[in-house]
Amino acid sequence: MAAILQRPSFCVKERFCKRFQKCRHASVRIRYLIILNLWGGRSARETERVLKVHNTTVYRVAKRFRERGEASLWDGREDNGPEKLSDDFLGLLDRVVRGKAPEYGWRRPTWTREMLVITMQRQTGVRIHVATMSRALALIRARRANPRPRVRCPWHPAVKTRRINALQRLLATLPRSEAAVYEDEVDVHLNPKIGLDWMGKGQQKETLTPGQNEKRYLAGAMDVRSQEIH
Repeated sequence: MAAILQRPSFCVKERFCKRFQKCRHASVRIRYLIILNLWGGRSARETERVLKVHNTTVYRVAKRFRERGEASLWDGREDNGPEKLSDDFLGLLDRVVRGKAPEYGWRRPTWTREMLVITMQRQTGVRIHVATMSRALALIRARRANPRPRVRCPWHPAVKTRRINALQRLLATLPRSEAAVYEDEVDVHLNPKIGLDWMGKGQQKETLTPGQNEKRYLAGAMDVRSQEIH
């Protein structure tokens, strides 16, 4: 291999080494190191052992280097056009993930990568692969977690507001001989399982549940005046 890949002049090798030192791409640096090892007289097998790469990779890099020179060491897809995962794309993706799937026309309450791919294509006109969506989600530091279930209030907002106002008036005029308490229950978990969802860092979404499942309750009440819990 060393005989096939001819050794360069001192000046060419020195410029090559300087560009290698400035390179910050791990995969490109490996290709640089393959050429440097071959120039140094190592065979493909020796280069394989030193760099922990397969010998076919060594042969392929050397062949491309002979045909195209140093440009072959860089990713050949760099001329495919602008980067799809631009800052604008990632910023919009972060807003979409922090939203809810039904807000974008989906009947499913939680996001999947496939749904995000289609939604982002509708929003930006840019379609990416599902694997690329995984990389994009990692770049915005999104995570998969269980949303917090919440039952929708059955009251109309106006009815709810009137009821709250009436309760506040009742507490303000409550006689000393009477007591008022805040009461709540916690249920022993019989709700259906909620699937994982994509969400932003530091965010926990809510998912509506039917609220009609069989449950067991633990009830408690707190006195409005004394704050004592029963």
